[in-house]
Amino acid sequence: MDDAILKVVDVSHSYYTKKGAVLEVIKNMSFDVKYGEFLGIVGQSGSGKTTLLKIMAGLIKPLSGKVLYKGKPVTGPTPAISLVFQEPVLFPWLTVLENVVLALKRVENISKDEMIVKAQSFLDMVGLSGFENSYPGELSGGMKQRVVLARALVTNPDVLLMDEPFSNLDPLTAISLRREIDMLRQHETLPPTSVVLVSHNVEEIVELSDRVLVLTSRPAQVTGEIVIDMAKPRDRRTPRFYEYVDAIFTLMS
Repeated sequence: MDDAILKVVDVSHSYYTKKGAVLEVIKNMSFDVKYGEFLGIVGQSGSGKTTLLKIMAGLIKPLSGKVLYKGKPVTGPTPAISLVFQEPVLFPWLTVLENVVLALKRVENISKDEMIVKAQSFLDMVGLSGFENSYPGELSGGMKQRVVLARALVTNPDVLLMDEPFSNLDPLTAISLRREIDMLRQHETLPPTSVVLVSHNVEEIVELSDRVLVLTSRPAQVTGEIVIDMAKPRDRRTPRFYEYVDAIFTLMS
């Protein structure tokens, strides 16, 4: 049986600048996301990581190549693949609960009452019980990112894609949210099956990932792969942790 839930197959993508020049961001990229794994993808800023995630989520069609979900082409957005952006994108005129319920609007055969109950359960899960009727403008940055995470998980996705979700948070909030995401992933009854985290923060990647792909600078290609063989939770103060950090930096340089 194929152990890949998502496959990126020979994907290339370019943009056109205002002056008409071609900006190649991804070139001939191929890799698998395995069932149940936490895959880290690390690369320098501007290396095409965000574009790659949008292609994997079906938000952008690549100029060439394809993405396969359980063997079938990803041709557009699907509830099975959720994407969390770097900036928490919420509708300011909707309450916290309404923002999460919004993700369930595209799910078939679910009543309004069921949507509310499910959204509430995921808000509880990310530590936002009691804030259902608050508005985004009343929340801290960390709380907004928790709402975004609840919205991403509420559709029970098989794959959760995250684009540097901790980069705009204060250090203590980032630590807390990283730990919660890892604990949620390891809970057998909860989605998602697999997580892909894109970041330029190497320590963050080593802390969370089972396997790490290292990208070249633009146009992005996979230049190396490292399996992180450490028990969780991982202690950043250990020599072994920094052996992995150094190995990734070596591949990036």
